[in-house]
Amino acid sequence: MDFNLPSDLVDYLARMDAFIEAELKPLEQADDNIRFFDHRREWARTDFDNHGLPRPEWEALLDEAKVRADKAGFFRFALPSEFGGQDGSNLWMAVIREHLAAKGLGLHNDLQNEHSIVANFPQVVMLREHGTPEQKARFIAGMLDRSIHIAFGLTEEHHGSDATHLETRATRETRNGQAGWRIDGGKMWTTGMHTATHAIIFARTSGEAGAAHGITAFLVPADAPGLRIEEWLWTFNMPTDHPRISLDNVWVGDDAVFGPPDNGLALAQCFVHENRIRQAASSLGAAVYCINESVQYACARKPFGKALATQQAIQWPLVELATQVEMLRLLIRKTAWQMDAMPHPEIEKRLSDKISMCNYWANRMVCEAADRAMQVHGGMGYSRHKPFEHIYRHHRRYRITEGSEEIQMRKVAGYLFGYMGADQSADKAR
Repeated sequence: MDFNLPSDLVDYLARMDAFIEAELKPLEQADDNIRFFDHRREWARTDFDNHGLPRPEWEALLDEAKVRADKAGFFRFALPSEFGGQDGSNLWMAVIREHLAAKGLGLHNDLQNEHSIVANFPQVVMLREHGTPEQKARFIAGMLDRSIHIAFGLTEEHHGSDATHLETRATRETRNGQAGWRIDGGKMWTTGMHTATHAIIFARTSGEAGAAHGITAFLVPADAPGLRIEEWLWTFNMPTDHPRISLDNVWVGDDAVFGPPDNGLALAQCFVHENRIRQAASSLGAAVYCINESVQYACARKPFGKALATQQAIQWPLVELATQVEMLRLLIRKTAWQMDAMPHPEIEKRLSDKISMCNYWANRMVCEAADRAMQVHGGMGYSRHKPFEHIYRHHRRYRITEGSEEIQMRKVAGYLFGYMGADQSADKAR
């Protein structure tokens, strides 16, 4: 058993660091772009007079970073080689995501809007697995050249974590001699609709409320008549790109059906495990950043003539966090390694509980680490001149999204007590 990182992965991290220093750090400093990362960040990023949406110049800067990362060969790393990627493994992605987040805020990795120089591309994977040949040809190429942006419309106002009681319905309807579907309902938190060309809309097409079967996914054009953005939901961390949308008499043809009819929830689960393990690694990296900054500050700060680092009240909370980091890193990497060693359908049966452990604990831990960093840094830690309040406000969302803590702990309990997972016949009385 060897816990050392493979030498080629270490080399890859070094090349990535060199790219960040040569290409992205100068870009951050150019034209006062640093305003998006220093104490002005929330105001620089947010157009408060335009529904709180991201400012175009902020998103243009992120796009430029992606273009440079793509040219350098990093951006598509996780994608299959057929799409210009490097077939990046879950283990490598976990290490990379931790590494990037541990650097703090910057153009290399700004998780507030899922930006990274090593992208995730969940919709590409969904299309590869479930799209028709025509959908693959059109949408995958469009997403890679950034001419197509696809939002994700699953959550509803009255059914957050429950995807089986959707009130959005799609019914068969022929218009102008063309077979298709009429969609009526509404969605919440349909992130990215301000730039989306399409939205994946999940709607009940058959069966009873509460049944997993009978839900179908549709690729709906964002400008389809009857699809409206009703409001933009302002959040703990701004800007927002999260709207509530309504669908009233929206019609799409049969070619908009995405994936197996009546089994659309398979799409929602298509990438969930990969996404959760990578997001856990990012939270781990952000926690590492908070701890490292706190240790450095405690050693340098000398109130009453003595370094803060000599005080056990400062030491012990950071010791506990550092211990949690070491244990969680091992679980994340072990779980990612195991994911790489088995077919995708087996992951749900055998590893879903471990992935949930990694995710909910990492998201909880980074919030604690950011809070502790604020405390160690005192007044400056509370100010926006340090990034800890931003890290806390951003990562607090992941205790609700990506599957809430409670949903993920329920998954762990299901495996632990034997009513979920590969062995559902375990003695439930143990």
